[in-house]
Amino acid sequence: MTLYGRQKELAALDALLGAAADGRGQSLVLRGEAGIGKSSLLAYAEGEARRRGFTVLRAVGWEAERGLAFAALHQLLRPVLDRAGTLPRPQADALAAAVGTGAAEGPDRFLVGLAVLSLLAEAADGVPVLCLVDDAQWIDDPSADALLFAARRLGVERVALLFAARGDTGFPAAGLPQSVLSRLGREDALALLAGLDVPAAVRERVLRESLGNPLALREFGASGAAAAGRPQAAGQPLPAADRVLAAYRGRVLALPERTRLMLLIAAADSRGTLRYLVAAAERLDVELADLAAAEQQGLIAVVGEFVEFRHPLIRTAAYTSAPLALRVAVHEALATGSGDPDCRARHLASAATGPDEEVAAELADCAQRALARGGPAAAAETYVEAARLTPDADPRVRRLTAAAWAAQQAGHAEQAAALAEEAYEQTADADRRAELAYVRSFWLFEKDAAQEAGALLLSHAADSRAYGREMLRAAATYAWFGGDLAALHRAADLLEQYGDAPGADARRADRAVRGLAHMAADDFARGLPLVADLLDEAAVGSPTRFQAISSASLLPDDVQLPVITEEIDFARGDGIIGRLPYLLHVLARQQLYAGDHREAARTVTEAAAIARDTGLPIRIGRLHNLLARIPAIEGDEERVRTLVTPGMNAGGNYGVTALALLDLGRGRYEDVLKRLAEARAGAARYSAALLFATADEVEAAVRLGDPARAEAPARRFAAWAAAGGQPWARAVALRNEALLAETAGGAEARGSAEEAYEEAVRLHAEPAGRPFERARTELLFGEHLRRERRRAEARTHLRTALRLFDGLAAAPWSNRTRAELRAAGEVQATARATAPDPADRLTPQELQVVRLAAEGTSSREIAARLFLSPRTVEYHLYKAYPKLGVTSRRELPAALGAVEERRGPAASARPRT
Repeated sequence: MTLYGRQKELAALDALLGAAADGRGQSLVLRGEAGIGKSSLLAYAEGEARRRGFTVLRAVGWEAERGLAFAALHQLLRPVLDRAGTLPRPQADALAAAVGTGAAEGPDRFLVGLAVLSLLAEAADGVPVLCLVDDAQWIDDPSADALLFAARRLGVERVALLFAARGDTGFPAAGLPQSVLSRLGREDALALLAGLDVPAAVRERVLRESLGNPLALREFGASGAAAAGRPQAAGQPLPAADRVLAAYRGRVLALPERTRLMLLIAAADSRGTLRYLVAAAERLDVELADLAAAEQQGLIAVVGEFVEFRHPLIRTAAYTSAPLALRVAVHEALATGSGDPDCRARHLASAATGPDEEVAAELADCAQRALARGGPAAAAETYVEAARLTPDADPRVRRLTAAAWAAQQAGHAEQAAALAEEAYEQTADADRRAELAYVRSFWLFEKDAAQEAGALLLSHAADSRAYGREMLRAAATYAWFGGDLAALHRAADLLEQYGDAPGADARRADRAVRGLAHMAADDFARGLPLVADLLDEAAVGSPTRFQAISSASLLPDDVQLPVITEEIDFARGDGIIGRLPYLLHVLARQQLYAGDHREAARTVTEAAAIARDTGLPIRIGRLHNLLARIPAIEGDEERVRTLVTPGMNAGGNYGVTALALLDLGRGRYEDVLKRLAEARAGAARYSAALLFATADEVEAAVRLGDPARAEAPARRFAAWAAAGGQPWARAVALRNEALLAETAGGAEARGSAEEAYEEAVRLHAEPAGRPFERARTELLFGEHLRRERRRAEARTHLRTALRLFDGLAAAPWSNRTRAELRAAGEVQATARATAPDPADRLTPQELQVVRLAAEGTSSREIAARLFLSPRTVEYHLYKAYPKLGVTSRRELPAALGAVEERRGPAASARPRT
């Protein structure tokens, strides 16, 4: 078939196949209205791929199957599932659970995506692979998640993924290349009609009614005179796709009655497998031979053991042109003969004409199986359908509640809140209403209504038998991030009224709430140990420990870092991909403040990639806010403003503090104070970002000659530093004290300031400090000494500051230090030149792979840890060897060891990848 007006798209498909054949895996989404030519382009790609020797895998979405978790994935991968045994065990188990061939339950849905990537890479080991997914807007959500995860992570695999989706909704594919198909222009439309021998007398009418839709042109043009006789539509004309659908209905209705029934059976059963169709046909007194007339008309094709419709609209026409009673009978026949309980439940639901408890119960069981296979989004849809068919209020509310929890588990917090609200209005049971309020609170918190979320939980927690304590702990977390001290104390008081919780972890979690309340009231001495106790003792990978990490940002670095590293290792090992963006975010914060900017950037890059692949755009914004601190230190204003996204609870304060630090480096002191004062008055006033920015506030206030504006924050920071005992924090507190003391004037004040500076410098020299803060202390002490006319002593501290600032590429701060050095009598105020770091030539991904390879980790193990394919790992090693001056894995430990030694203590203390 000639495809008119699609030269650009055909070239893109040829390029897609060529790239895959050359080991440059790519993906593409074709979008457009029904009949615009998406399926024809997929057919072209399939034919061209087979001609080039590709393995072709195909799947077609079907609206009735959207609630069947991983149905589309099973359809697509069926020909290569025999290779699944070669995958790493966690991936193989997850894939087996997803497609129903294994016993494992509840896999991380993104681990299934990684398994898909690995399986496709394995299948492409001999010949390249093309995956085609038509009507992608109708595939089930778990399949879509897995396929999109794999598509975004294609690298050097000999794999191409090609999707076709109707419109711009229903198949979100952010990050993938998209091609939106336009309608044909007049010349291309005329060329298409010329190939169909359409009489000139009707050609203009066909052009006018088809509106440039290729399928409409073919269908209306092929009917010739019939198209000319179509009545003119009154008012707004129907969309071209609707007219094509009407034309297909006409063709279906022209078929013999037995053929129409057989066609309806095929349309109603999305699997299209002959044995199931024949079994249902026997119950309805028709047979396979009755499909012959539809084959002759080109409406279907029988390929192997499957019946395939030539176009998705033909299936829709075959189904919707049949009367309701006949559709019900067909679904009942298919349900009776189905050996799959999920398919049986689906057909029974399609046959139901009103509420039916037995069918609703079967659907609820189907939803539970979807959850067990790791398909919470599909489970939510199925629970909703079960609720709609439930005649009695109590079980209907129960199923809506289950749907809300499943939607929340799938990461669809807004949908979960809407379902919870719907169920809330249908019940008066206080316990159930409390549970539903808990579900609603997640969405409130996500949309930055932390105080409202906390108040909702505090008002309902007492009514919940199962979730009361949990709700109060969540309310405390919301109150902390919402800056609500009264709500924090209220949650702590209510938990204490419950008495001791069963289990040591639960008791520690309750005490940690009181710890948060103490810290919010600036009583860090009592608060920090209670939060630290929860972090230290909770089991690895447990929800309690994950909750503790979210409350631990004010704990000492050496308390947080081992826990974060351990949790990241656990999540990688068990394939709990959904947790990694947050855990890596916390690790990046540690690396950033420790002065390891390269590692922080690498960690943010990985976290953002996983957040993108798992549908967490808000997390990407928070990561960028954190990363903005690096260009703020470097004085790159344009880069800072590009990265910063305002708002977003406490995560937004990292952006605010990055802007404040940029202002400080550029001497915009009033802007510093205004930004930080506004943030402290906001909901996220207790965030670590604001506490860590206290030193910026103090210096800006002193420079403006208005130290009183920073005295309260300085007291809070000093209390926190004393309670935590970290040397760098105590040093910064002393530096703040010295700056504020100097403003008092007089010899005594200067002496007090000098003592504070000296002690701060001594504390900074202890290991595991923060080099940027140490450099600032050395600079300020050097400035103090120069003003005291002790220029030789001043130069010692200023040289240290310059070395540290240059190491961090902190240009504004280096320039300021050089100016001070010249004023102190330094002849050549420059830092010692350093040799180029070989690691700087590696990309973040290459460095990650090289580190693991140097430890003796195999390519397959590296691939599993970093969510790549083994082929991509080998590619990164191949690119990294010449950059490091090595030729094999055996040389990596020595080469990498030399790099780490050059990069100093921060590198040697770095956690595992």
